[in-house]
Amino acid sequence: MCYICREVNLMPKASVNVKIDAEIKELATQLLERMGLDQTTAIDIYFRQIITERRLPFQPVVNPTLGEQIATAALRRNPKRVKLEADKAGNVLIDKELHPDIYDWAKNG
Repeated sequence: MCYICREVNLMPKASVNVKIDAEIKELATQLLERMGLDQTTAIDIYFRQIITERRLPFQPVVNPTLGEQIATAALRRNPKRVKLEADKAGNVLIDKELHPDIYDWAKNG
C-alpha cells in the first residue's frame, strides 16, 4: 500500500455485506443524511477509527439482566430483610398480614 495511493484514495475497494435490523438501518441512514454522510462514508470512518485507535471507538456495555436490575433497585431502597418460608413444592409462603408490601409485590409485581 503506497502513501500516495492512500492520500488520493486510489486504494482498491472491497465490499462489506452485513445484516441489520431494517428499522435501525433506516434511523441511522436518516441521521447520517442530516450529517451530510452516506452509509459507505460512515462505515469507512468507523473502520478507520478502529485502525487508528486499535480498538472500538466506543466502550461496549453489557446491559444488566432483569434480575440484576431488580437486585440493584432493591438495594437502593434499603428494604427490611425478612425470612420467608417455602412449602414442599418450593413455593414461597408470605403472610399477607405480617408482610403486606411483600405480598402485594409477589402478587402484582
